[in-house]
Amino acid sequence: MAYPIEIILSRQLADCLSMPVFITDTVGNLIFYNEPAENLLGTRFEETGEMKVETWGTIFKPKDEDGNVMPPENLPLVRTLKDQYPYHKSFWIESMKGNTEKISVTSYPIIGRAGNFVGAVAIFWEAKDI
Repeated sequence: MAYPIEIILSRQLADCLSMPVFITDTVGNLIFYNEPAENLLGTRFEETGEMKVETWGTIFKPKDEDGNVMPPENLPLVRTLKDQYPYHKSFWIESMKGNTEKISVTSYPIIGRAGNFVGAVAIFWEAKDI
């Protein structure tokens, strides 16, 4: 599939960052995550490939402060996809290797040069304020 240049450039940038990054298309398909995200999540992008939001929103088992499973619609990236607005939240995830980590996530929309919404990015990191 051919992606807009803004998606391609976002992926290029994500590939150079030391922070974990997710990139989605406009409907929420996870179209890329970088190596730092692979390390935190416990699986390589080459192993999972692109994923629908119903898959990536639950596969990493997001949980709130009380240990309750968070529905995908409460995740910052899903909210950005819905509203085309930036969001931030801290929560727990269980990686595919079974490790539990508290992460902080900031998501933002990717707006094309013509002003159209072309996708979204989430940057996240391990939260040290536990």
